[in-house]
Amino acid sequence: MREKIKAKEDLQRIVDDLKAKGKRIVFTNGCFDLLHVGHIRYLEEAKALGDILVVGINSDRSVRRIKGPYRPILPEEERAEILSGLGGVDYITIFDEADPLELISSLQPHILVKGGDWTKETTVGKEVVERSGGEVIILPFVQGASTSNLIETILERYEKRT
Repeated sequence: MREKIKAKEDLQRIVDDLKAKGKRIVFTNGCFDLLHVGHIRYLEEAKALGDILVVGINSDRSVRRIKGPYRPILPEEERAEILSGLGGVDYITIFDEADPLELISSLQPHILVKGGDWTKETTVGKEVVERSGGEVIILPFVQGASTSNLIETILERYEKRT
C-alpha cells in the first residue's frame, strides 16, 4: 500500500495525467494523527465526490506548529502508511508548510474538501480551486470524534488505573 505515498513532484505528474484522462480529482488535508471514526467517515464521503482522492498530510514539524509540542502522537511515515491502507484513499503526500496552499496550487484539484470544523471562507486554497472552476465542499463534523478527545479519553482511563 505504500505505493500510494508520493513525493509532491511525482504526485503532480500523476494528477496531471489523471486529469488528462478525464478523472475528477478530490483533495483534502489534515494531520490524521490517531485515525478515528470521524476520519474514516470523512474520507469515505470525500472519495464519493470524485474519482481520485488525494490526501495531503501535515509533516511532524507542521503538526507541532499547529497542535503544540506533544503532537503528533504518530510520526508522519506511520500516519501516511495507515492512510494508505484505506481503500478510498488513492494518493497521499506529506507537506511541511504551515498550510496546504502551495500543494493545492500545484495540484489544482476539481474539489477541495474540509470537515465541518471549517467554513468555506476559512478554507485554505478556496480561491485557487474556485478560480480554476473547482468547488469547495464542507462535510459534516462527527461530534465527539477527534484525536484530541481520543487522547483525553486514554489519559483519563489510564490515570484511573494507577
